[in-house]
Amino acid sequence: MQNKEIAILDKISEEMKTLSGHLGFYYKNLVTGTEYGVGEEEIYDAASVIKLPLFLHVLAQCEEGKMSLDDPIVTEESDKVPGCGALKMFAGAVESDVRALCKLMICISDNTATNRLIRHFGLEDVEKGFVAMGLEKTKIRRFLYDHRESLRGVRNTISPKELGILLEKLYRGEFVNQEVSKYAIEVLSGQQVCHKLEGKINEEVCVAHKTGEDYMLSNDVGIVYAKNPFVVCFAGHDTNVYYWEDLIRRAAYDLYKVWED
Repeated sequence: MQNKEIAILDKISEEMKTLSGHLGFYYKNLVTGTEYGVGEEEIYDAASVIKLPLFLHVLAQCEEGKMSLDDPIVTEESDKVPGCGALKMFAGAVESDVRALCKLMICISDNTATNRLIRHFGLEDVEKGFVAMGLEKTKIRRFLYDHRESLRGVRNTISPKELGILLEKLYRGEFVNQEVSKYAIEVLSGQQVCHKLEGKINEEVCVAHKTGEDYMLSNDVGIVYAKNPFVVCFAGHDTNVYYWEDLIRRAAYDLYKVWED
């Protein structure tokens, strides 16, 4: 089986060479320890995948007692931004709590919920939290839809292997503690943007993941609960999204099927 696994990984690597753009890939079999990567330590535009480490920072802060998932938060009309999400659909101020904003941010990639959480916790503190998690290349530098900062070239960034290491900690119950890790996986398993890692696997097994999309950009990082569970992280920008996402779907499915046949 391991030879078949490596053959599939090599095939993914070869196909990546035929696609345009800056593409990265990280894989780790969480049972055998097999690791594989293509540009896995390089830096990529984050899009909504930046919401994964933000979510984990929020959970860590709440576990330390600095905040609570039950803390009420009011989202004002002025907080609302375009793109994915439900909060922008409500008229006027919306009262919720930290827990609800986290679920909106992860499960339906709500941009307004994301910005409200960043503002609530403070961008500077969130940046420090990323460093505390061991993230060196995965950086949150600005709010979503901050066009002024975007025009200045300020980017939120990710690195596939860094996120893969974080996901492995969740799987092993080592992010903060077992309870926090379990809750994080539960929320990530509720992801409703499912056309990439889950696109061909469909609902055959659980996939706990976070996606990100933008113009000529597509990312998806997660844990696939195959018979031999594995972490897989895809990141790519300046690419043809149609062909890149097609590869992500097929690659995740082929790696899943290695241990099912």
